[in-house]
Amino acid sequence: MASISNIIFFILTFLCVYVQVFFLLTFFEKKKKILIRKESFELDEYLGVTVIVPCYNEEKTIKGTIDSLLALDYPEEKLKLIVIDDGSKDNTWTVIKEFEKHPNIKVFRKNNGGKYTALNMGLLHTDTPFVGCLDADSFVDSQALKRIMTYFEDKDTMAVAPSIIVDNPRNILQGAQKAEYEMAVYNKKMLAFLGGIHVTPGPFSIFRKKVFEDLGPYRHAHNTEDQEIALRMQKNHYKIEHCPDAYVYTVAPNSVKKLYRQRVRWIYGFIRNAIDYRRLLFNKKYGTIAFFTLPSGLISVASAIFLFWMFLYNFISFLIHKISQIKIVGLSFTNNFSFDWFFFDTKTIFFVSIILYTSVIASLLIGRSMIEGKIRFSFDILYFVIIYSALAPFWILKAIYNAIRSKQSSWTLERDVDLIGLASCKVELAKKGNATTI
Repeated sequence: MASISNIIFFILTFLCVYVQVFFLLTFFEKKKKILIRKESFELDEYLGVTVIVPCYNEEKTIKGTIDSLLALDYPEEKLKLIVIDDGSKDNTWTVIKEFEKHPNIKVFRKNNGGKYTALNMGLLHTDTPFVGCLDADSFVDSQALKRIMTYFEDKDTMAVAPSIIVDNPRNILQGAQKAEYEMAVYNKKMLAFLGGIHVTPGPFSIFRKKVFEDLGPYRHAHNTEDQEIALRMQKNHYKIEHCPDAYVYTVAPNSVKKLYRQRVRWIYGFIRNAIDYRRLLFNKKYGTIAFFTLPSGLISVASAIFLFWMFLYNFISFLIHKISQIKIVGLSFTNNFSFDWFFFDTKTIFFVSIILYTSVIASLLIGRSMIEGKIRFSFDILYFVIIYSALAPFWILKAIYNAIRSKQSSWTLERDVDLIGLASCKVELAKKGNATTI
């Protein structure tokens, strides 16, 4: 049993290390092409863009979200906003109506049908060549749209994803997520270099409208429509880019319960979308998405489950051994403890694990350097390694269980956000000149 477990462990760990090393090699090969702009600039041509803001029970956040969009450094006549209340039960509609007299804003109210239906309603009222969306609990940097639009100078680019940042974490859990999101900036840019992006996130991904004219509107997609549209684009060989210096600020879940719900939905969506697009897997027509992105995601899920199972197996074995030992020799507290290097685990498994965690920490640091301009270590990184190692197997197992039972996760349950954190986020954005009101 132990030998089989070790073989599986080595295979999965090798594949995880391979992914990390491959990203690192891509980074060192392409790092001169990573564009991080600190100063404002002007575009040669400003093209029309519509941003759709779907919302459900967002009375505390929607005003700040709209204000951040109005503060974008982009010509007013070229920017349109469509705000859609998807049947909120609070005062969201009252707040939205305050903006209906603004010449750039259209507001709509509809019966609750889910985020994708609100986005599709917005698409029906879009008449610009570019369209994007922004979740109603996120806030954009004033330069984000201009920076994104430079990538569309390449006529083959059909969508551009931003960099999402956790702003002003207020507890250890949010600090861990901050580190994770910083690593995601690095990972997404490497996937962009490889042509393998599989998610165009809800917070401020921008598309050519032609994408929806050619491929159709958003789909329910197991409450992960931003992943499904990216996979649909990959299936049709539409190029997706990533703009690392287009910053979107979001407030991360502030409790284990909220984080758990969010990640169950994300992983569930990934599993079900991977099943829906299973014909892409290892199909040479689809390149990186087929041989790297989707397989590496599935490997990550399998690795987390196996490591959790191995931990439980070893822990139970240890308890059984100790119970047997106590039955034979009884309890004794007279022996003095003394440390001996003989008992230090020098097995290959230990060193392979060190290599894996070292590569993950390197990815975290590179992601931070892409945002802050320098490599800086902080306790957030340790929080991420410890907390996610402990919690990730639980939401992965729950997501798999839900996927087997076809039990949908709820997006609306996650709308209970950290209002104190949101207020702090808006204050920080105002200091940066990215919000007009607080």
